[in-house]
Amino acid sequence: TAGSTHSCLSSVGLPVGSVLSEERFCYFSEDYKQIYLPLTYSIIFMLGLPLNGTVLWLSWHQTKRWSCATINLVNLMVADLLYVLTLPFLIITYSLGDRWPFGELLCKLVHFLFYTNLYSSILLLTCISVHRFLRVCHPLRSLPYQTRRHALLGTAATWALLVPQLLPTLVFSQMDYINGQMVCHDMTSPEHFDEFSAYGVVLMLSCFVFPSLVILACYSLMVRSLTKPGETLMMVGSAARAKSLRTTLLVCSLFTLCFVPFHITRSLYLTLRFLPSQNCQLSMVASLAYKIWRPLVSLSSCRNPVLYFLHSLFPYLLSLSLPPKLLHSRAQHMVSAQQVGAE
Repeated sequence: TAGSTHSCLSSVGLPVGSVLSEERFCYFSEDYKQIYLPLTYSIIFMLGLPLNGTVLWLSWHQTKRWSCATINLVNLMVADLLYVLTLPFLIITYSLGDRWPFGELLCKLVHFLFYTNLYSSILLLTCISVHRFLRVCHPLRSLPYQTRRHALLGTAATWALLVPQLLPTLVFSQMDYINGQMVCHDMTSPEHFDEFSAYGVVLMLSCFVFPSLVILACYSLMVRSLTKPGETLMMVGSAARAKSLRTTLLVCSLFTLCFVPFHITRSLYLTLRFLPSQNCQLSMVASLAYKIWRPLVSLSSCRNPVLYFLHSLFPYLLSLSLPPKLLHSRAQHMVSAQQVGAE
């Protein structure tokens, strides 16, 4: 958001005094951004850069071939790293009171990479969830599809579906001269706000709501499978299932914490600004909630390396929790599956 005041109905950064009537506009201070946003983005940058850089380095230098989930996680961390590298620009501009000194190209690129990181994380986590669901609930029938070739095709399809949907952000991201300084709009300029709101709804449905339902279904079925008594639930198997269950619940909790509050507050914020008449107090609360959660959604850049290490333990925990007969049958099928994956 640009400027130190906010208008309920106008776009971000309406100059002070440009009101049409007493009833139509209300103003409130956003001075908190000058401290909160640089501090939050600095923490994410200092954590995200070494974490993602280290995991990418370890992945690149590991001797064994990448698994399906590793391919998805590496794609995640490449997107994370690209976005984290843009954070210094946001730290500087918010420290300067919303002044954007880096030009229009970087203004567009920073916003594009934010949405790329946000929605690629969700879609790739969906791929990982489906993969894990198949391994837990259908370990034998899914073997022909648990290959590197299918994982690469899945990630390629994810990027092919996502990037065209995000190209409009390059058009909506614009600079403007407001309150005596050049700013980069947080969403878009006033004249394009209606179009941006409609675009935002479509993007949220296709890249957040639908994938979230898929993730919820996969992990719900996994939890049911892991908690259902098996024919060989010995002490070791029971402990391993409990660990797998905790890992599953942790992944779901992290997903919810990172993405759900942001989309709820953003939807409320856009809805209130789109309505013809509003309660200014409610608009102020919605704006504050959205601006607080917007940088926090970038914590996913620090979460994904944690998922990488959890994924490293997942096959071991799964091997302990599956019945021995099933493991033996799975091992016999692995030879043919690996041959398919090498093609």
